[in-house]
Amino acid sequence: MTTLSYPSKPVPGDRIAVISPGAGLPGLFPRPFELGLERLRKEYGLEPVEYPTTRTMGSTPQERAADIHTAFADPDVKAVMASIGGDDQITVLPFLDRELIRANPKPFFGMSDNTNLLAYLYNTGIVGYHGATVMTALGRPVAMDPLTADSLRAALFTSGPYELTAAERWNDVNRDWADPATFDAEPETRPGGGWSWVNADRAVEGRAWGGCLEILGWLLMADREIARDLSEYDGGVLLLETSEEMPSAVEVFRTLRNMGERGLLQRFSALLMGRPKSWSFERPNSPAEADRYAAEQREAVLQAMRVYAPTTTIVFDVDYGHTDPQLVIPYGGLVRVDGPARRITVTY
Repeated sequence: MTTLSYPSKPVPGDRIAVISPGAGLPGLFPRPFELGLERLRKEYGLEPVEYPTTRTMGSTPQERAADIHTAFADPDVKAVMASIGGDDQITVLPFLDRELIRANPKPFFGMSDNTNLLAYLYNTGIVGYHGATVMTALGRPVAMDPLTADSLRAALFTSGPYELTAAERWNDVNRDWADPATFDAEPETRPGGGWSWVNADRAVEGRAWGGCLEILGWLLMADREIARDLSEYDGGVLLLETSEEMPSAVEVFRTLRNMGERGLLQRFSALLMGRPKSWSFERPNSPAEADRYAAEQREAVLQAMRVYAPTTTIVFDVDYGHTDPQLVIPYGGLVRVDGPARRITVTY
């Protein structure tokens, strides 16, 4: 079984690498990126360091791999954070030097397409952090969501248990980053409704693994960064959440079914299902349509779990992934899911 360790944490005043292992969107949308960098400096006391591909769209996988290597190898850089996600980070993985990264472990923060790098770090023996990219979490108009800000601060600077809190209000409706008016007002939010629990008659604890469902599907198809011996995941806590591409309930069910057929789904003691993003520019759902989309996704998950992992504890609508707020989950770190107490505690 892979031995995972938590890398040393930065302290205020340290340098943090800001990289774009997926897409160089800071070059297209500088406003949320610059706002995120400003908050890293002013609110967290860290000094961001950029690399050649950080603001470059269309950079090659080799160029992005080189930035990852430089960020991890630099002894003056104490943490690494992705600017945003993308859709082709899987092509970067073959060019990464596992021994270089293993010899220079650092906290890495990212989500969405960065599931690729988080899974790579897991197999390298390094705990990563799912959540808090510069443009989305830190570049939020007017202010960071308090739950995001507090979770990120704890993940960056502290070690030990941290109890996650269900959002009283949340948002998944985006505004145009190219429009300066977007940054004049905070996003509109709606009531959270709390988490929903299934098979909540026990408390379990295990190492977190998973991430964005679509990216996991790609990794499974390419047979990359999935353990050869699936007992690697026994007793773990599965993280799953879906992206702004809003996969249909049928797609979600089929991906989970295939994970079950592979013998993967039933390995985990608990599943934390992120609150689904139910609005996009391509599909601007009304609130009723968004609720229907979320309900259909939930039923698709339950349908698969009833077949392959009927006793697994499930928590729906956990506030991590592609919605706001964005709680940080230690990827490869310990997560305790206490059903009777209705509590989720992570170890940063």
